[in-house]
Amino acid sequence: MQWVLSSKEINFPYPVALTLLHMVFSSVVCFAITKVFKIIKIEEGMTTDIYISSVIPIGAMFAMTLWLGNSAYLYISVAFAQMLKAIMPVAVFLLGAAFGLEEMSYKMLAIMSVISVGVIVASVGEITISWVGVVYQMGGVVAEALRLIFIEIFLKKKGVKLNLISMMYYVSPCSALCLFIPWLFLEKPKMDASISWNFPPFTLFLNCMCTFVLNMSVFLVISRTSALTARVTGVVRDWSVVLLSAAIFADTQLTFINIIGYAIAIAGVVAYNNHKLKVKPQANPQQGDENKVSPGNPRDVEISMNSTKDAS
Repeated sequence: MQWVLSSKEINFPYPVALTLLHMVFSSVVCFAITKVFKIIKIEEGMTTDIYISSVIPIGAMFAMTLWLGNSAYLYISVAFAQMLKAIMPVAVFLLGAAFGLEEMSYKMLAIMSVISVGVIVASVGEITISWVGVVYQMGGVVAEALRLIFIEIFLKKKGVKLNLISMMYYVSPCSALCLFIPWLFLEKPKMDASISWNFPPFTLFLNCMCTFVLNMSVFLVISRTSALTARVTGVVRDWSVVLLSAAIFADTQLTFINIIGYAIAIAGVVAYNNHKLKVKPQANPQQGDENKVSPGNPRDVEISMNSTKDAS
């Protein structure tokens, strides 16, 4: 993403426009898969009331997540943005508690404190910190946390079960519309007035394709293995993004304090994931391994959609 947005590389410094392209691409592909080639059937149960009360808020928060998160890359490095994202479990837990979906406990507060301290230490170790980028990234984190909360409410209270393709089929057009409005008023005038930006169609197509394929790969990992495997590989992915971005981008400089702070935050994230997996209700022993996820299971939506922000 930063490679595309950077003026030193592709030079397409319009995060809303780029994210809008991602959502349009996702909408077209999902439509083709479900309606043209009919590879996957759209699951029934969606009504106008559910779409308005649930899908639109999810789509709006998804658009806000991508808009703010991608805008942060104009001001801060990929590595530092990834470190700030480690605060996500804290935001999800606090908002979940506010919505009555999470229960406060001393153990969870301790875990949240560890993650918060780690992110603060990593921020202190940042050499060239841009508070504008930090505000953008934190806004994206809050929007992502709200999106996950809305998805949980959607799945638990509305009783609609959708696989990833079905969810993206409904959400992507809504997100595209939500992104079109700020693009029209905020970025289009700048694009019309500037002649310095670059628009390589093939590169942008590959960027959109990589985003979509990444989402599908996470979906397959969860459906073929378990939620635990997905969470463990997610931690490995986070470290890989930090280290590779430091190696690829010349303006990314990791300090010892950065690494220590991020390690503390990741330790808290691992503890959070382990705690959440242990407290999942053992609803029916006859169902086998509770972590096994079938392609139509609602958890596909929650965990797979959670990766989309990183992908974009």
